Amino acid sequence: MRVAMIGTGYVGLVSGACFADFGHEVTCVDKDVSKIERLNAGEIPIFEPGLDDLVASNVRGGRLSFALDGAEAIRAADAVFIAVGTPSRRGDGHADLSFVYAAAEEIAGLIEGFTVVVTKSTVPVGTGDEIERIIRERRPDADFAVVSNPEFLREGAAIEDFKRPDRVVVGTEDERAQGVMRELYRPLNLNETPILFTGRRTSELTKYAANAFLAMKITFINEMADLCEAVGADVQQVARGIGLDKRIGGKFLHAGPGYGGSCFPKDTLALVRTATDAGTPVRLIETTVSINDDRKKAMADRVAKALDGDLKGKTVALLGLTFKPNTDDMRDAPSLDVAPALMAAGATVQAFDPEGMHEASKLLDGVVFKDGPYDAVTGADVVVILTEWDQFRALDLDRVKLLLKQPVMVDLRNVYRPDDMRARGFRYSSIGRA
Repeated sequence: MRVAMIGTGYVGLVSGACFADFGHEVTCVDKDVSKIERLNAGEIPIFEPGLDDLVASNVRGGRLSFALDGAEAIRAADAVFIAVGTPSRRGDGHADLSFVYAAAEEIAGLIEGFTVVVTKSTVPVGTGDEIERIIRERRPDADFAVVSNPEFLREGAAIEDFKRPDRVVVGTEDERAQGVMRELYRPLNLNETPILFTGRRTSELTKYAANAFLAMKITFINEMADLCEAVGADVQQVARGIGLDKRIGGKFLHAGPGYGGSCFPKDTLALVRTATDAGTPVRLIETTVSINDDRKKAMADRVAKALDGDLKGKTVALLGLTFKPNTDDMRDAPSLDVAPALMAAGATVQAFDPEGMHEASKLLDGVVFKDGPYDAVTGADVVVILTEWDQFRALDLDRVKLLLKQPVMVDLRNVYRPDDMRARGFRYSSIGRA
């Protein structure tokens, strides 16, 4: 099938490359000149494991191409996917849909023959109705259907999630559109992937509900971690004890400094605003948002406590800046709260991240960026593990101890074992463990 993918961010580029790998003919379109130039030169503008090889192989196979002008691709397409950004709108927290509606306007003037317009971007309930209105108003003669097909991709594992998903959700009651969507995802039949067809508004809400529930699960275990510290329990054992219950499951029960990234912060906030506007407030999610914001801000206090409450004149080594490992995404990362708070308290911050320092340098003024973990640790009063990259899980701890001014570690991801760290002579603190 012929696919036009509007947007080459995490969702658009991964989805486009995977559809091409399924055998479809895909053109990814973006208004960002530098992005398209880099992609046409074989450079991937984001870090996602395996994406460079996937893109290269499908470009070589003639199934994947990139363009600034999407007119030709949209006219020829069986399906046009809208995969543009929907950031939180300043001031009120609603999703900013300006890019989505601009894409709809462009698509309206170009589609020929029956075309399925698919919203892949995360959008509030009713957005599909507005996209349909925009296209219908501009092109009363057009033969099209607007479909919701939310993404459930985890950064760092996005290709696996696309090719072996738990489910595919498709919001449409149009039989012709259902046929097109079944054909697009037909390769997943080999994995017996469930494809759930729903109403469009139900599909739109499903995405927000899923992310809000996972964000709430993270926030729950973080609150349990604080309780564990107060009563002398171990949050990791608590998480295992409840996670073995099949009704609960063990995923997203890892205590830490709070969630971040491109999805959970903006999607929980957008759901809160949507529910408030509908007159049905979602109190659990409102509280989740508030707790998570407060938690990220409080992490600097944990570092100060490890240094007897005084950060003035101290040097802090931050290991990890991105919101999670295996991505270069800095959006709403805990480091954006932790590093400024440490510096405001008088500390010097020197940091290293395997993939995120280019983006971090645009967002964290005053941080000294280092070339590696041991370079970051050298001369520091305390080392803080903020993102659980694999290379931070196997540090030469004897070397770390020698490079530090004093053997102090604050492990905000519970990478190491408290008894082992104490045996090595570290003053060690972590999350939710004695």
